[in-house]
Amino acid sequence: MNGLVIAGMIGGWEMVAILAVVVLIFGGRKIPELMRGLGKGVSEFKKGVKEAETSINEDKNKDTQN
Repeated sequence: MNGLVIAGMIGGWEMVAILAVVVLIFGGRKIPELMRGLGKGVSEFKKGVKEAETSINEDKNKDTQN
C-alpha cells in the first residue's frame, strides 16, 4: 500500500495515540535526542544529494566541452 494513502487515513486521535506510544517507549527525555539525530541525518542526506548533483553537472559540462 502506498505511504500517502496510509497517511491520509490517519486522523487526529490516531496521531495522539501514536505519539503517546512513542513517549511510553522512548521516554520524554530521549525524544529530543532522537529528533536531533533524525534532523542531522536528513541534513547529511540533502548535502550528499547536492554534492552528487554538482558532480553530475560538472561531468556533463566536461563532456559538452570535449
